[in-house]
Amino acid sequence: MIKRAFIVSIVASLSACSSTDVGQYRDNAPVFTLEEFFDGHLTAHGVLKNRGGEVTRHFNASIDASWDDEGVGRLVERFEFDDGEIQHRTWTLTPEGDGRYSGTAEDVIGTGTLQVAGNALRLDYVLEIDYRGRKLSLNVEDWMWRIDENTVLNESTLRKWGFRVGSIQLAIVRQGQP
Repeated sequence: MIKRAFIVSIVASLSACSSTDVGQYRDNAPVFTLEEFFDGHLTAHGVLKNRGGEVTRHFNASIDASWDDEGVGRLVERFEFDDGEIQHRTWTLTPEGDGRYSGTAEDVIGTGTLQVAGNALRLDYVLEIDYRGRKLSLNVEDWMWRIDENTVLNESTLRKWGFRVGSIQLAIVRQGQP
């Protein structure tokens, strides 16, 4: 009996990890068009929290974004953390139609899936990080909401084996835009 109750509680907690469908935001404005927002120079400013919600690090980032003639986007990111660590990531975003994109980066395992609807974006991927001298794979669920012409808010949930191990909150701001 105790074993069955344990299994039921595990299944219930894992099903609680399921997320909202991005389609529920399809009527929200301003519309989040990736090719328009992620174009040119942007900055990002955020915090990393542990599983208890405590801020453990903060960072600033620069993003240089562009799109080629085939509609493939490239986001070149440089993160500088408060402890002096610098990280680089280059995303390649390939349109798949109907507001869907595939995304790859050098520290992403496989291909991430991205969907946009209305003012919202959801990106799911597996990120490989260095943690205490070894490689660790984290499932990342990114949500972004376009707030106005030049601002996007981002919330990322980091999971390992289905359990929430941390989160990231940040603001992305377009620079030099009218």
